[in-house]
Amino acid sequence: MPKQEPKQVLVTGVGGQLGHSIQVRANQYPQFDFVFVDHTEFDLAYPNAISTYLADKAFDYILNCAAYTAVDKAESELSLVDQVNHLAVKQLAEWAQKNTAYLVHISTDYVFDGCHYQPYTESHPTDAINAYGLSKLNNENAVVASLANATVIRTSWVYSEYGNNFVKTMLRLGSERDQLNVIFDQIGSPTYAGDLADAMLTLISQHHQGIYSHEGCEFFHYSNEGVCSWYDFAKAIFELSDIVCDAQPIETKDYPTPAKRPHFSLLNKAKIRESLHVNVPYWKDSLALCLANLQETTHG
Repeated sequence: MPKQEPKQVLVTGVGGQLGHSIQVRANQYPQFDFVFVDHTEFDLAYPNAISTYLADKAFDYILNCAAYTAVDKAESELSLVDQVNHLAVKQLAEWAQKNTAYLVHISTDYVFDGCHYQPYTESHPTDAINAYGLSKLNNENAVVASLANATVIRTSWVYSEYGNNFVKTMLRLGSERDQLNVIFDQIGSPTYAGDLADAMLTLISQHHQGIYSHEGCEFFHYSNEGVCSWYDFAKAIFELSDIVCDAQPIETKDYPTPAKRPHFSLLNKAKIRESLHVNVPYWKDSLALCLANLQETTHG
């Protein structure tokens, strides 16, 4: 039998947490030839940059990890967040449909209003309460409308060894201060970017093998298992890192921000577990792994 050529995979946002996490795992997947781009080569803020880059390319898969994620800033940069998170994704989805590529796109728990008190399933009605969430909801609708073969994965509270995130902020502030106020009335689950990267790579591997297939756009939820508040998350970071810092619980109203946050945004992961048989680790286990990797990087 002739050897099959590797499938071509475009990964956007390699400068971010998720894109970088996919990059460090790419060599485990010889059936794919990965092309990684960041905003210097593939800037979602400029429609012409997207169309120019894709004009002479042929990709079998697109893993869109690029996004505008500054939730509070989004409230005052409405056109930019709409372009990057909505219109650029619409453009990608339409290209994917036209060129028979499979699109895997990342969305957010912020498409929900946070007023539900059971883990959100993929079919739960959406109702974004801030500009960032609305831009993501609009891009979900655009992917569906494009008729592209696609999977949208909603995730939450992403952190990793790379870039800026809550874990790294707590490590820094916890080392600088004796006491820290952290919100306790926003409930969800953190997502280690390495786990989400593994799930995405499992998805395209199973699609490539014909194990997983569907028509149109499929939705999945993926975050780590378990439930916590930002306060619980901070406490765990300090405990696992042996940082002596007195974390004090405060209410959302005591820490006003430009963007309103959902109070409850826990995601139900049953569908992705059953469909892809992916591993969904407990959030504290993944946090411990990430912290160990960070320590190794710092002291290694």
